[in-house]
Amino acid sequence: MIVERAMSADWLSNAYLVGDEPGGHGFLVDSGGPSAELLEAIERHDLTVEHLLLTHHHHDHVAENAVYKERLGVEILAHPVEAAELADVDRTIEAGEKVQIGKLTVDSVLTPGHTAGMLNFIVEGEVFTGDTLFKGSVGGVRAPGSTSFEDIRDSIMEVLMKMPPETVVRPGHTDPTTIGAEWQSNAFVRVWRGLDPEGYEPCEVAGEPATLVLFAPDYDGGHKAWVRWPETGKDDIVPGSQVVRGSS
Repeated sequence: MIVERAMSADWLSNAYLVGDEPGGHGFLVDSGGPSAELLEAIERHDLTVEHLLLTHHHHDHVAENAVYKERLGVEILAHPVEAAELADVDRTIEAGEKVQIGKLTVDSVLTPGHTAGMLNFIVEGEVFTGDTLFKGSVGGVRAPGSTSFEDIRDSIMEVLMKMPPETVVRPGHTDPTTIGAEWQSNAFVRVWRGLDPEGYEPCEVAGEPATLVLFAPDYDGGHKAWVRWPETGKDDIVPGSQVVRGSS
């Protein structure tokens, strides 16, 4: 299987080209990375590419949809919830619906949290996780269209972490990893597994008092924070830049 990645210098968002074999068929996953790199790769591998699969609707993952539509005439596919936020989706797909592309069978699973209709695509022992799971981090749940902390935790622990440890993870931002590596070293997963304790440091998030449960590295060199709101007992995952530590 051929996998090529293009990453945006600004957003650090990935777009992927996946092909079955040189001279065969392929598809794209998301379009937030530079299209020129993947168009060159399509030509280099002599691939026929007729589909663009979207993990979710955020701009940094769909920015170059129109380029692929104009250059290749691709059919753009997304979950119905995500398609409702976009004007250029040609066909909706549901979780569990398979797409046959050349010799490749692409399966999908629903991983709500960062957005309600987030799809992760599975092919040949690899999973394209969008903004659900990253190398060493997880998606936030305060972005437009997000659902809840419980959803993203369950999407990661009850869906992705149930996959074989050797499964290659191709995230929506920065570098690849594996399910096994994240099971062992991802700070969020370790706390959810009960290996590491929850924190209880007082903090403020956008001026609101909260408890800092976990402050962990994020894919962009910054941090991602798991916080708990004292009035409701509800949890959130927010950018670390929003957190003022040591506040009460």
